[in-house]
Amino acid sequence: MSIEQVGANQKAVVIYSGGMDSFTLLNRVLKEGYDVYPLTFNYGQKHVKEVVAAKTVCAELGLPLKILDISAINALMQSSSLVGSEEVPEGHYESDNMKSTVVPNRNMILLSLAIGYAVDIKAPKVYYGAHSGDHAIYPDCRPEFVEAMNNVAGIANYEHVSIETPYLNSSKGEILKDGLSMSLDYTHTWTCYNGREKACGKCGACVERLEAFEENGAVDPVEYE
Repeated sequence: MSIEQVGANQKAVVIYSGGMDSFTLLNRVLKEGYDVYPLTFNYGQKHVKEVVAAKTVCAELGLPLKILDISAINALMQSSSLVGSEEVPEGHYESDNMKSTVVPNRNMILLSLAIGYAVDIKAPKVYYGAHSGDHAIYPDCRPEFVEAMNNVAGIANYEHVSIETPYLNSSKGEILKDGLSMSLDYTHTWTCYNGREKACGKCGACVERLEAFEENGAVDPVEYE
């Protein structure tokens, strides 16, 4: 991907979780010259430490981060191990037990709020970090979902807001490769689905992250249990 100033100071909302994918995306959109407005959600996730990571990074970059507390919705999503009482499973994303980490309708909810924010501040684009590694397990990260949401975004408001997913067909390893090419420091990112002091290294998110660093011959700066 080019790092030309294609954004030409256009406003862009970036859904920024605080994880490594959205961290890379945030910096990619900045590199492309957009006036970035990061949006982070607390939806009652166990790994709320990602919100702390997002605050740290945006403070360092001088970005106007908005943190939206929608944690009340977790009462409607207790079937997901990311917000309910069930323990977060261990293993790879390709394993069937990882389906318990699906938060019902999460990305549709988050994108709807981000689109509303974009319309309000007159930003023509909303970016989020869906990637190919999520396709197997998360329906709301698949190309057909993005296409459908883009169509809805085009008719839901007077102003058209496009949903941008630059990494939709990229693996986590490829995303990290792009980040390393920008000399990004991943110290202040949080990927683990558990919200403990250190990353567990065993949940699907950790496993995929560690594989990405190994694939790129790099060392993950985050501490693991």
